[in-house]
Amino acid sequence: MTRRDEVECWLTDMDGVLVHENRPLPGAAELLQQWRDQGKPYLVLTNNSIFTPRDLSARLRSSGLEVPEEFIWTSALATAAFLKDQMPGGSAFVIGEAGITTALHEAGFIMTETAPDYVVVGETRNYSFEAITKAIRLINNGARFIATNPDATGPSADGPMPATGAIAALITKATGKEPYIVGKPNPMMFRSALNKIGAHSENTGMIGDRMDTDVVAGIEAGLHTILVLTGISDEKEIARYPFRPSEILGGVVDLLEHNPIESEVV
Repeated sequence: MTRRDEVECWLTDMDGVLVHENRPLPGAAELLQQWRDQGKPYLVLTNNSIFTPRDLSARLRSSGLEVPEEFIWTSALATAAFLKDQMPGGSAFVIGEAGITTALHEAGFIMTETAPDYVVVGETRNYSFEAITKAIRLINNGARFIATNPDATGPSADGPMPATGAIAALITKATGKEPYIVGKPNPMMFRSALNKIGAHSENTGMIGDRMDTDVVAGIEAGLHTILVLTGISDEKEIARYPFRPSEILGGVVDLLEHNPIESEVV
């Protein structure tokens, strides 16, 4: 198992690790600066496929965190990279917003409602019954079914709302076809992120706040995994799973070199 002092590149989740409700978590800005000062390649990852990296960079900046767009990797970018590798110059019918449509356009894909190679379901705040019906018919006619991420719900000011996984489940029920999901917990998202920054699994660390996505995907991708307790997971949640991260920390503040503390190494 790679020790933390052997980690040369970093992948980190965004929500629950660097920010919470648009506010930076303790140590987040300092950790990003530490990586920059040390020249360590890193990427900020998110399963959210609504926004482009430019959008997310602006949102993080408004929260007080400087993350250039080229240091952000979304499930939409990972999906586009996967489809470009599978079928260069292919076509897709997309349910989603700018994050996924922009990524697919930049990957050379054509958006069409006529006999597409793929139906791609991503995150959106405007799911349309007409679009879902069209997706079902296209899949029944032979289009391959792809989803950017499996999250069944997403947060809103009024509480949970249906997300990509819930809409994909509706389409699965109507077609009998399961989607191929590119985002976390598929380790493919981490592998595509590693490719982007030219990193290798044996010297890369992953920081996340969820056992069921960040940690399991990091383990399967062969990374040094760090679970922080500033997001979803707590000790009771951790005990539910048969696998363990390399380390459990209170938050990213514990990764600052001028603030060494005892961590639980497992």
